[in-house]
Amino acid sequence: MSEPSRSESLYRRAVRVLPGGVSRNAVLRRPHPVYAAFGEGCRVTDIDGVRRLDFANNMASLIHGHAHPAIVRAVEDQVRRGTAFTLATEVEIEFAEHMVGRSEAFEMVRFVNSGTEAIMCCIKAARAFTGRPMIAKVEGAYHGLYDYAEVSQTATPADWGEADRPASVPVCAGTPASALAEVVVLPFNDAERAVALLDRHAERVACVLLDPMPHRVGLSPATEAFVGALHRWTRANGALLVFDEVITFRCGYGGAQERYAFRTDLTALGKIIGGGFPIGAIAGRREVMEVLNPLRSPVLFPHSGTFSANPVSMTAGLTAMRLFDRAEVARLNRLGDLARERIAALIAEVGVPACVTGDGSMFRVHMKPEPPGDYRAAYPSPREAEAAAALVNALFRDGIMLIGTCTGTLSTPMTEREIDALCGALRPALRAVAPLLDAPHAAARGG
Repeated sequence: MSEPSRSESLYRRAVRVLPGGVSRNAVLRRPHPVYAAFGEGCRVTDIDGVRRLDFANNMASLIHGHAHPAIVRAVEDQVRRGTAFTLATEVEIEFAEHMVGRSEAFEMVRFVNSGTEAIMCCIKAARAFTGRPMIAKVEGAYHGLYDYAEVSQTATPADWGEADRPASVPVCAGTPASALAEVVVLPFNDAERAVALLDRHAERVACVLLDPMPHRVGLSPATEAFVGALHRWTRANGALLVFDEVITFRCGYGGAQERYAFRTDLTALGKIIGGGFPIGAIAGRREVMEVLNPLRSPVLFPHSGTFSANPVSMTAGLTAMRLFDRAEVARLNRLGDLARERIAALIAEVGVPACVTGDGSMFRVHMKPEPPGDYRAAYPSPREAEAAAALVNALFRDGIMLIGTCTGTLSTPMTEREIDALCGALRPALRAVAPLLDAPHAAARGG
């Protein structure tokens, strides 16, 4: 009997002290997680010495890959001076000034510690500003762990209700029915149905929360017509339009919202703006952000956080965002276009019933012949889910890391060489999963 790998040995220890042996479900693999030793650029080496090309980038949070020298130097310098104080720091002002300069919609910024916290604060700020309790969100969209924001994130055909009136489905056992009652669930990219649902609660909705390219809904951009309808509705009914750009901020210098002719009231940020460290931020128009102003009496939204705007995250984030300038955003987005084009060509070559979606520096492979337009279309059948998992695992064995949903994100150390490596591994992986999708002709064609 062979000796267990170091990762297997670690997992045996982990299951004794961590629920399921992990601190976050995203790292759980079967038969056990793989443990990282170090990362450099766009590659990660695990503790058993296996090196992989990283298109997961810690769930889309590492825009410059691992251990970027400029970020490392800046953080090392700050750590020597201190990591957290019961005092403000100059770097939080510099970072806020930089972020305000990236978008006309960002007039003021408040830093927090995660994307989930940023979403929570956006919702609370919208309620404080409007005096209303309800929110509206897209069916299937992920917005973190907040009870209200996670409604219908994991809805299934068994419980998601009618298309004209999607049900408010809880994620976590024990979610109060009162929380579910305060959420209007909207179909994605269906302006007519969305507005009809909003009209039923026009006097109670504080904000419409929208990810402009929701990952779990299929990683397709929201249409101009859909965003425009939501924008007009919020303006006509005294509600706020809140964008969740925790993931999609990488898609433009000022985020994915740059593609629309509408300004948001609030935007939740996180992931890439931390330069590899925990962070979140709320950015928005001054009038709304004033609910957080502690100099007002009364303060409409009292807010604090022990590690909010800590100088390590501020320093890493400011360094990362300065490096991610307009030219680098454009270069990485062109590389994303190339990746999606080549993946689509490979799918056609192999003949597997699959497709690719995404925009900017992100892509997602679906085990469906046509790109899904909403959460219900994107929801995988058992066979599709099995094929997607098999594809992710096959790529992992061949040295390519994707997010578990068959999603990839690019980082600035990447070039066409990394796209070549991805496609080189993807061709045999697609052939291997083709039989799972009842496509025997694809396996026989061979390309």
